[in-house]
Amino acid sequence: MRIGVFSDIHANLEALSAVLEAYRKENIDVYHCLGDTVGYGGSPNECADLVREIAKVTILGNHDAAVSGRMDYSYYYEAARHALDVHAAMISPENMSWLKSLPYQHKLEEQDVLLCHGSPVRLEEFEYIFAPEQARECLPLWDKLGHITLIGHSHLCKVFALTKTSVEEMPAVDFELAPDKKYIVSVGSVGQPRDFDNRASFTVFDSDKKRFEFKRIEYDIELAADKVLRARLERNFAHRLYIGV
Repeated sequence: MRIGVFSDIHANLEALSAVLEAYRKENIDVYHCLGDTVGYGGSPNECADLVREIAKVTILGNHDAAVSGRMDYSYYYEAARHALDVHAAMISPENMSWLKSLPYQHKLEEQDVLLCHGSPVRLEEFEYIFAPEQARECLPLWDKLGHITLIGHSHLCKVFALTKTSVEEMPAVDFELAPDKKYIVSVGSVGQPRDFDNRASFTVFDSDKKRFEFKRIEYDIELAADKVLRARLERNFAHRLYIGV
């Protein structure tokens, strides 16, 4: 089975549309989204509508939780709080109900894949994994992890190979899973990459071949940035799209 996995759209319709178009060439059997459909961008409803249509499973992200009233975000910085408030006011009743229903994690038992937004440790706290030290905190959960655990949240592409006692960071390039290891993979961001590559990030996991692939695609950044500005959101949310950070 070829599984399309993407995350952190952040209301960027242009990036999501480009990713879904690129997926057409990948012979995908099923799609899963790892969360943060909303937040930061100019098209929260349009993106939620598309994700609801295309993704079999969507995981709750922290921005989704904030917009739907499932977490306290008073400690977020002002511009991020403002964007969440704007999206909460904009979101349709159908999409709000959907956000309220999203799970913190989901296990694809047949493919041995665990889907989360952030770290599977303390799920409701949405902790990051972007370094081996953070991946190492998952070792006590060894039996609950998938052969591959897929996460978003950091907006970075990262690969960590785990044994029961060790963690090794690998290059974020296409790879085949070894049978005696488990993997935590951060799939990057569709709508707001932060690795200095402004192209939208998306991934494919072939569960039969045990092969994981990273993909990037260019999109209309100018239009996406213009929508941020027209929504009267923080100008930096538009600027950072150009530089990928």
